[in-house]
Amino acid sequence: MSPLPARLLVFSTSAAVLVIEILAVRLLAPYLGVSLEVFTGIIGVILAGISLGAWLGGRAADRVDPRSLPGPLLVGGGLTALAAPVLIDLIGSTLSGGAVSIVLASVIGFFAPAAFLSAVPPVVVKIRLASLDQTGTIVGTYSAIGTAGAIFGTFVTGFVLIAAFPTRPIVLGLGIALTITGLVVGVARRAWMLMSVAVGGVLSLLLILPGPCDRETKYHCAIVAVDPDRPSGRTLVLDRLRNSYVDLADPTYLEFRYIRLMADVIETHSPDGPLRVLSIGGGGFTMPGFLASQRPGTVNVVLEIDPQLVEIGRDQLALSDDVTVMIGDARTGITEIEDDSVDVVIGDAYSGASVPWHLTTVEFTQAVARAMRPQGVYTMNVIDFGALEFARAEARTLRAVFPHVALLAPDRYLSGEAGGNFVFVASEAPIDLAAIEETLRERGGTESGITGLELTAFIGDAPLLTDDFAPVDQMLGRS
Repeated sequence: MSPLPARLLVFSTSAAVLVIEILAVRLLAPYLGVSLEVFTGIIGVILAGISLGAWLGGRAADRVDPRSLPGPLLVGGGLTALAAPVLIDLIGSTLSGGAVSIVLASVIGFFAPAAFLSAVPPVVVKIRLASLDQTGTIVGTYSAIGTAGAIFGTFVTGFVLIAAFPTRPIVLGLGIALTITGLVVGVARRAWMLMSVAVGGVLSLLLILPGPCDRETKYHCAIVAVDPDRPSGRTLVLDRLRNSYVDLADPTYLEFRYIRLMADVIETHSPDGPLRVLSIGGGGFTMPGFLASQRPGTVNVVLEIDPQLVEIGRDQLALSDDVTVMIGDARTGITEIEDDSVDVVIGDAYSGASVPWHLTTVEFTQAVARAMRPQGVYTMNVIDFGALEFARAEARTLRAVFPHVALLAPDRYLSGEAGGNFVFVASEAPIDLAAIEETLRERGGTESGITGLELTAFIGDAPLLTDDFAPVDQMLGRS
């Protein structure tokens, strides 16, 4: 094998491993969400595949003619890459979350292609190693080429491919390219028919089995479902979780309990007339539509990281052109909001079942407070269960910035008997909790609010969330 093909082979297989690693997050997201634990599980399993593949590839190269190995390894990598989406979809509904499910799914879907492809570089090194005098140069050169390929695979996937194509076509193209390359570079002719049948079978499964998404955005697996009991109702499902509900015919209809609580807070705490509202996270854009109908003239600005959710909102969820959507991460977007300019801030940004950690910290909360008028209110949706580690830590964090904080939830949530959506209320001005409770009672709500010493007791010894320490995913995982 001459130097150029050898280098291309090492470069491309190393790149392919990193492409698979990044796409693995997208393939698991509909079933396990997007969290630090998911990233950790995938990275660990891919590294294990790289380690075992490199070891076995090196051993095989010492025992058989190494020139016979690259072709079958590439075909193996291509076929197992093609099979990954099929396998994940087959087991997806059985996954319950947690470290065991994450690692198991990662092993089933991505360990084999990582191992097959990582066996190629040591085989190529053995082929190119003409004498022991060249060992350092050869090993160092191909190690550098492999690392360069991994960097290329990371950048091209994260910056180009995911932005341009859905995940499955990328996996399809990668798997086909690897398989064909393997057939070209070394599979014995008598195996062509067998390999062609295998490729055809996997491709057929990919085409026959539907993916879990109606639409795959840059960040989410999205489904817009029609409510069978309410023909004008639409539920936005992101990564298998009911994210938002919108009634196309009646924007005042609020399906989710926490959204009704937020509306109660705004109605009670805000001045009459139109408002200036900043929403952190768009989702189905329920609240902008509600506030525009209830408070004509309200200025709605939304910080939303996913541009395709905005397209879904405009096309399927009655998002008005009057709503200003700033595309980008809310952590940077909020710095563009004028000081003391907002009456209401609505915190409802989610990645899976968790608020992105960098939107939970003291530093972010200070940016929220800076944007709010002195009488303004920040209402934030938090999901937690069990020991309520995250909810208690977020309560302490809000208190570190705002002098007045309250928490609204069903009594069984506040006592820790159950869990779900908690709604925080924070302001520079005093919060009339009795008035909020009266408003929610008038519409038939049964939730309670706590503040002052009751909130202090709820917080207990919970830690403060900062940019240096905000293990939100782990808190929720333990819950």
